[in-house]
Amino acid sequence: MSIKTENTTKTESHAKHLAEAWNKGEGVQAITELDPELSVDEAYQVQLYTIEQNVKNGQRIVGKKIGLTSKAMQEALGVGEPDYGHLLDQMKCENGGTISSKLVLQPKVEGEIAFILKDDLVGPNVTTLDVLKATDAVVPALEIVDSRIKDWKITLADTVADNASSGMYVLGNNPKKLTDVDLKQMGMALYKNDVLQNTGVGAAALGDPAKCVAWLANKLATYGITLKAGEVILSGALSAAMEAEPGDHFHAKFAELGEVHVSFTD
Repeated sequence: MSIKTENTTKTESHAKHLAEAWNKGEGVQAITELDPELSVDEAYQVQLYTIEQNVKNGQRIVGKKIGLTSKAMQEALGVGEPDYGHLLDQMKCENGGTISSKLVLQPKVEGEIAFILKDDLVGPNVTTLDVLKATDAVVPALEIVDSRIKDWKITLADTVADNASSGMYVLGNNPKKLTDVDLKQMGMALYKNDVLQNTGVGAAALGDPAKCVAWLANKLATYGITLKAGEVILSGALSAAMEAEPGDHFHAKFAELGEVHVSFTD
């Protein structure tokens, strides 16, 4: 794994603070309340340090997720670009599977389009066309976003340090080639307990989900990280996230891609 981290005492301290949420079983105080001067670049160092520790403990990086792809979310946090986080093998839930409340803290569910890469993407000059060429298939996905920060009271630096508020993810079983779908016009409907909650379209993610992946490849070059063949890339939410409680069932229907399901239990 090629990750450039700056293992400062500050970085390690913030990473341990976030990890304490799991020991407590609840969210912790926002890092930016403890360290108001924390920059976004320093926050990425906290994220990378945490991922580095997870890998040392036997987990594998299997992909990346892109967050803050909608203008509404960017404006809410006062930023002009998305953010990203890492996907680890232990974050995956099978389609139709169940997620225990022991694995999440404050989960919310989003519908997204996931890219499965067949070639590496190496920034900093990756284009949308490069992404299309490097993609093996796309599948429907549910991302379970989660926050180690109490009550989701986050700034951009907080969510970045917290692995872009990554929790778990679910992929559909029906991969499609890009020649068989229209990414920008693809419609999505998200249901909670069989009741329609919201709808979205591929263009909701920076105008084109493939553009999100290109942004990611170029952003990662700053940290010496490459998108690898075989990785899963969650390209960004197509509509608002919905809160999840034990007993809830979610499913999303995607035009051309089919459905993806997940349930939550105690």
